[in-house]
Amino acid sequence: MPDGRAVTPRDLFAGFARIGLLGFGGVAAVARHVIVEERRWLDDRDYAAVLGVGQVLPGANTVNAAAMIGDRFCGVRGAIAAILGLMAAPLAVLIAVAALYDQFGDLPDAAAALKGAAAAAAGLVIGTALKMARNLTPGVGAILAGLAAFAAAAVFALPLIWTVALLAPASIAAAAYVGRRA
Repeated sequence: MPDGRAVTPRDLFAGFARIGLLGFGGVAAVARHVIVEERRWLDDRDYAAVLGVGQVLPGANTVNAAAMIGDRFCGVRGAIAAILGLMAAPLAVLIAVAALYDQFGDLPDAAAALKGAAAAAAGLVIGTALKMARNLTPGVGAILAGLAAFAAAAVFALPLIWTVALLAPASIAAAAYVGRRA
């Protein structure tokens, strides 16, 4: 918790508003920085767990994570504050950009700018994943599950729903087995 004091809905709104305002091209990199490093609401392990659950639920993973983190600290009021903070400014920016794209989207420079933004966003995602992985110490089972998920998505091009449906029960069973043996 920041400064040893309780996290309030106002803190959640402000923190997630910062994430929403700075998260161009995807908020994962900024979210991790604000939640783990700046505000110290969660450590890397807890953040990875929340983000992992957020990714398998329907909807945007960062919105799901905001709801879970807000709920953890302040219940329903915290979840609402975190989601509103995360979504308010980006929604206003999106509406403005959509209006501009409607006017200028056919220009070649607009297409080039979008390609550049997509490349930057991909770099942010890769950088955040590497930063999170550096602080985690997964066991052999977690590494195998990650490799299986990569193979399912990248090699076999399975849809996310099938990848999760196949790997989640297997991962849970493997973790339970390892837990009983320890």
